[in-house]
Formats: sequence, C-alpha cells, structure tokens
Amino acid sequence: MKVKTGYLYHIKDEFFDVVNDENLMANKEKGHKRPTYFTIRDKDILWFIPLSSKVDKYKKIVDKKIKKYGKCNTILIRKVFDEESAILLQNTFPTLEKYIDHIHKRNGKPAKVPSVLQKDIEKNFKYMIDLKRHGNNLFFTDIDKIKEQMLKELR
Repeated sequence: MKVKTGYLYHIKDEFFDVVNDENLMANKEKGHKRPTYFTIRDKDILWFIPLSSKVDKYKKIVDKKIKKYGKCNTILIRKVFDEESAILLQNTFPTLEKYIDHIHKRNGKPAKVPSVLQKDIEKNFKYMIDLKRHGNNLFFTDIDKIKEQMLKELR
C-alpha cells in the first residue's frame, strides 16, 4: 500500500503493543477501528493525527486555550466531509507503513481531505514541531522516543 499525505487511515493494534505508550489514544471503540488518522508522510516516517467525533468535548478545550493563550493550534475543529471533527494535533505520533491496517473509505473510495484543510493541518503540525525544537512541547506522546523506535525498526 502506498501511503500518502492527506488521506485517512486506520492503524493496527500491533503498533500499540510495540510502542506501549500510555499517552496514545486507544485504537478501538465499540468494536470499530477508531480513531481515523490524518496522515503526513515524512520519508519513511508517517505522522498520524487522530480525528475525533467528540467535537463538543474538544470545543470546550479549544475555548479555554483561546481564552488563556489567544489561539489554539493543538486542536482544530473543522468540517471533514459532511461532519465536524476535532483534529487532535496534540495527540500526533510517528509510525511506519507496516502498522497501517487499512485506508479509510468514503463512498467506496479512499478518503482524502480537501487540500485547503490538508494545508491547514500541515501548517499547524509544522508550527508545533518548530515549537518543540525550541523547547516548547505541546505533544502528549513522546514523539522523539517513538520516532527513534520506528527508525530502529527500519535499520
């Protein structure tokens, strides 16, 4: 499977067993593969950004962050296809292609987010990565540790 930036995917349970990070979101909900992940390809590493349908829960968090900091780049509330979703950049983690379970489909076709939304997600992701490089980590997971673990698997 050729994994591409901008498409939505689901991850195998095996990834969570291998990484064993308690800060990762759970993979299953009521027997379905959840959450769905927006994917950014960075050479051999894939960055998975979870999408949540629990929009009301995350809107409250976004509102608090905006009141405190004047903005919120860690959670985006956007329309993905026909429904609002919370795009949880704060829960981003790196993975490898071998841990992809399947591509998310919509109307029988691979689900790709519109390019305007894709650019918005990528811009905020890059902003968070830059902040991390300068000592301000907004990610819940230890992305450096997981990335190193994934790179070791590739060697």
